[in-house]
Amino acid sequence: MSATYQPSDPAYFDPADLDRELDRVFDLCHGCRLCFNLCPSFPTLFDAIDEHDGEVGDVTAAERDQVVDECYQCKLCYVKCPYVPPHEWELDFPRLMMRVHAQRHRAGTPVKEKLTDQFLGRTDLLGKVSVLASPVVNRLTGSPGSLSRRAMEKTVGMAAQRVLPPYARQRFTTWFKWHKPSSRPTTKEAAVFPTCFIEYMEPAIGRDLVGVYERNGISCSVPQGTKCCGAPWLHQGNVAEFEKSARQNVAALAEEVRAGKDVIVAQPTCAYVLKRDYPLYVGGADAELVAEHTFDPAEYLLRHHRSEEHSLDLDFPGRESVPDTVTYHVPCHLQAQNIGLKSRDLLKLAGVKCDLVQRCSGIDGTWGYRQENYDLARKVAAPLAREVRAAGNEVVCGDCHLANGSILQETGTKPVHPIQLMARAYGIAEEQA
Repeated sequence: MSATYQPSDPAYFDPADLDRELDRVFDLCHGCRLCFNLCPSFPTLFDAIDEHDGEVGDVTAAERDQVVDECYQCKLCYVKCPYVPPHEWELDFPRLMMRVHAQRHRAGTPVKEKLTDQFLGRTDLLGKVSVLASPVVNRLTGSPGSLSRRAMEKTVGMAAQRVLPPYARQRFTTWFKWHKPSSRPTTKEAAVFPTCFIEYMEPAIGRDLVGVYERNGISCSVPQGTKCCGAPWLHQGNVAEFEKSARQNVAALAEEVRAGKDVIVAQPTCAYVLKRDYPLYVGGADAELVAEHTFDPAEYLLRHHRSEEHSLDLDFPGRESVPDTVTYHVPCHLQAQNIGLKSRDLLKLAGVKCDLVQRCSGIDGTWGYRQENYDLARKVAAPLAREVRAAGNEVVCGDCHLANGSILQETGTKPVHPIQLMARAYGIAEEQA
């Protein structure tokens, strides 16, 4: 058995070792088939092996490549698969697929794919420039199918028809620098890791997060010296760039934790990376420390509420401005963290009922933004759209900025983050930048 998922292992980049591991895992998956209805990879895999009368070794290179390319790292295998570590078979399908991408990247990729990888990977550079020129950038990128979007598809591989999130006029950290903290007594401290989405695109979520936390006696800070979590680099197989980002973030965040703060991450993909990927790819005491002290916003608030020393403020003067029932989309990368439905439970404290939708959005990191995946991504998102429409609620909410963009594209309804509904229920006005 060769369950090799760490790049530091000498066998990680060995093609022969990878081939043996692919055969082993594909054979186990084919014999089990519990994941037949998750992502397109599994039906493709099972059909390919069946075509070869069950002989895994006869699956062609092209068929293997299709299986790899159709895995978009939703991580739901971890929820459903009975053989994930620490099982003795150590079956980790998502990380095996990332190992294939890592070997492909090391071997060299076509020029257009390199351009797409660089465009999607350099989120901080793109974000800083785009915020400064947001009126122009949003005009150029905000109309799917436009001439400028078709040019983007030809050059950097971004699907021309994909709805892209607009950039904000002011970064979250710029707002926070001038933010005057609440005068309420504080009992806890939290470091808000803003993620690229809140920093450059949805600072309103960050502002509401700070407002809700301060309302409940949790003071907030923004750690210095952090950058993008590195997920785009990791998912494309660029392990070196991912580890560079991860080490920088681990160093900065570990300092915050040692100062007595927990790390709050309001994007499930990024939180998953900090909790699960940093300890594996970077390793060491600091990575473990950061992972142990990283929380989803609702997860942390409920932990605070259920502690012996504290409880949340349950006075909601703005409750009438929030619907009695909302549609709540449960993101894949939140399910994979196995923390339960904390946003649903948090909204319940404010008297808000959630109709759950647990379907994949077909974005998952940056996979659904790529031109070659666009049609399949929308096919994946179709059941999500049907269930959102069937729920029939005026307000849709979800924790994942990526998934929310897909919901907007498929239904025309722009979801809000659950923390924003809590802010409105508390009577916290939506602050304009």
